[in-house]
Amino acid sequence: MKRNKPLALVAGAALLTLAACGGGSSDNGNGDGGTDRKIGAQEGGSKDAERQGPAPEVDGAAAGGTITVYLPGDPGPDSLDPTGGWSVTGNSIQQALTSRSLTQYSRDENGQPVLVPDLATDLGTPNDDYTEWTFTIRDDATWEDGKPVTAEEVAFGICRSLDSEAFPSGPGTEYSKTYFAGAADYKGPYTGKDPNCEKYDGISVDGQDITIKMEKPFPDMDYWGAFMAMGPAPLGNASKPPNYGTKPLSNGPYKVDSYKPNEELVLVKNDQWSADSDPARHQYADEFVFKFNQDQAKVDEIMLSDNSDSQTAVSTGLGSGNYNDANAQLGDRLVQQTSQCVSTLTPDYTKITDINVRKALAYAYPYEDVWISGGEVPGVTRDYANSIMPPGMAGKKDFFVDGEQIKYDPEKSKELLAEAGYGDKPYPITMVYYEVDPLAKDAQDQITKGFEAGGFSVKAIPVQESPYNIWLDPDNKVNKKLNLRGVNWCSDWPAGSTMLPPLLKTDAVYNTAFFSESSVDDEMDNIATLPLEDQAGAWGDLDEKIMTDYFPIIPTAFRNDLFVFGSKIGNPTGDGSIGAPNYKDLYVMQ
Repeated sequence: MKRNKPLALVAGAALLTLAACGGGSSDNGNGDGGTDRKIGAQEGGSKDAERQGPAPEVDGAAAGGTITVYLPGDPGPDSLDPTGGWSVTGNSIQQALTSRSLTQYSRDENGQPVLVPDLATDLGTPNDDYTEWTFTIRDDATWEDGKPVTAEEVAFGICRSLDSEAFPSGPGTEYSKTYFAGAADYKGPYTGKDPNCEKYDGISVDGQDITIKMEKPFPDMDYWGAFMAMGPAPLGNASKPPNYGTKPLSNGPYKVDSYKPNEELVLVKNDQWSADSDPARHQYADEFVFKFNQDQAKVDEIMLSDNSDSQTAVSTGLGSGNYNDANAQLGDRLVQQTSQCVSTLTPDYTKITDINVRKALAYAYPYEDVWISGGEVPGVTRDYANSIMPPGMAGKKDFFVDGEQIKYDPEKSKELLAEAGYGDKPYPITMVYYEVDPLAKDAQDQITKGFEAGGFSVKAIPVQESPYNIWLDPDNKVNKKLNLRGVNWCSDWPAGSTMLPPLLKTDAVYNTAFFSESSVDDEMDNIATLPLEDQAGAWGDLDEKIMTDYFPIIPTAFRNDLFVFGSKIGNPTGDGSIGAPNYKDLYVMQ
């Protein structure tokens, strides 16, 4: 799953972060006093198929009030269409507040994510070889207009994810099209002019039961079910894109009151939502106001003032110069959330064909200078990465490509370029950066300086739209000029299958390196056929093999997030399933 905020940094910086925080720290990244914070490992993988609504009450919770969420440098979702949602920012908001799906996540007593039912009555029933899954849809969930959410609407919503032309960068392109039976040949309800998915027989409805047939074993279907793309949509043209993405029909505790892309999203209570139907969500606040693309300095001033504007607010970032003060003063209102995410640079595999040049880029990248200039705290919100799979993921191996952690070493970079035959003149690099965010410009300056010291020349192209819009468009004129891109990626669920294939399988949507090796593709397909207990280790082995033999992608950081909560925000916590504030359980102290 991509992250949005990193878009401000992705093309010219640390490529990862919803939270921005750093600078002014001691050598170990900790402030003077306050909480000792460091990079940790996100746990996960527990399930509770028996969980039913209502969700347990949060101690001390009260109803009422407005929660304002500031998202510094984060443009927010391009669309609110649930089927197209595959970003941390959009999904964290919608999955928590407006858009229900087959399954969802709750938090255990230690704050770790637990997979529980949502619109389904349990976590689904697979056949013996995981080539068929059946979910029973509960009969007490409703839309915001009071009409019941039907099994047919859930099946249609799931079917929409197969339309890869209507939703080219949605999660269905990676999972539904790959795993659902006959999905590769089905064009979808819009592209295939099949408005109610009557031509697709991979999904069937019998009463309240939905059965999905698989093209190959898919033991993780219950995790895939937690994406809002695996939720309902009104039948036919009522949910036709792109219009449906401006104000989708809610079936969660909140509904869309107003939406200005890249500016603001206002959610108000959905009085047709029933707490008894929902095992994990609450409806404490009267209203949520999400403010995108905020200026970090102004947000910091608000959040650290403890004035009336900050007391009922949340910030998904903290400016680098304020970390020490915030860490010492805010206590449990400065929340560290560990995430299973990796920041990357992706050299174009079709243009930068020598592995030594790709490694040279890794040694020329000034990691800590980029993190600090991009607003991060080394060792707290960012740490060195050795692999694609992040800390805490089952099967991850602690290997080093060159026998030790790659860090900034411009002389080593120049040596590798000379070995590759490029020692006479600088090797040209062309990339983009998001000029709307000043942090991105500062970070790009550090990258350019580091690359040039390492023997490269850099053409950094400023852009005012999401770099992903450029990187994912093969016809984009700017994209055709690039030989270095990036991806900011978080696991979709705690398995290597959600890290390696989306980033490195041939023709995967987010394979911005254009990496393609048939032997790697074959091994990815083979792992899915192994016994479940062998798959995690196999993904870890493949991670090491890819990085050692090909080094097609440069992991620039593992990350944590830091969130700032106002003094009247109750239950200030993070959501470990997605690396965002825990919107489901927040309330305003009365």
